This record gives sequence, structure tokens and C-alpha cells, in this order.
Amino acid sequence: MGEFRLQRIEHALRNEISAMIMGDEIKDPRVSSFVSITGVKVSKDLSHARIHVSSFQSHSKVANSVDALNHAAGFIQSRLSKRLHLRVTPQLAFVADRSIEEGFEITHKLSELSS
Repeated sequence: MGEFRLQRIEHALRNEISAMIMGDEIKDPRVSSFVSITGVKVSKDLSHARIHVSSFQSHSKVANSVDALNHAAGFIQSRLSKRLHLRVTPQLAFVADRSIEEGFEITHKLSELSS
């Protein structure tokens, strides 16, 4: 499968899952609307997708949101299959991404050094 097509599918998955989170389609109270999808990596055969989830909230809240999203993965996958017309809808796995938190830490350390 072409790399460009994989990128389009990853982008579509990110947009649709973000819309589900922001639109309160996922009713689990552990999923905060402050959670953002920072990246999606789809396997070449479209059988699996790893979704990176991040937030500026505490690490425990992000971990709770990731657990809730993994619990709702089947529901999200069924919604995606109706919205995206793919022959195979990937099996979803959500993982915590600490990139935003690490960015804040680096910014804080740099500001301490400059003062």
C-alpha cells in the first residue's frame, strides 16, 4: 500500500476520533475533552492502529483517559467503520503520549536557566 494512502488514513482516523471525543460521543466520564490525539500509526495491512493520546493534565488523568478509550475501542471502531469507507477497519490501541508534558517541563527548565 502506498505511503500517501496510509498517511491519508491516519489523518482521517485522527480527525474522526478527535471529533468523537470533542462531540461527547464517548460517554465515559474518564475521557476528558482536554485529551488530544497527537498521532496515529497504522500498520501497512490496515489491521492495527496505534493512537497516541496526550493532554496537559496530570499523568494519572491521561492514564485514566487511555484506559477508558481502550475500553471503548470496540465502540469507536464500529463508529469508524460507518464513517470511513474502508475494506478493513483497524483494531485500535490507545497509548499515552507524554510529549506535551515533556514540552512544558523543558520550557520550565529553560525559563529557570534564563532567570
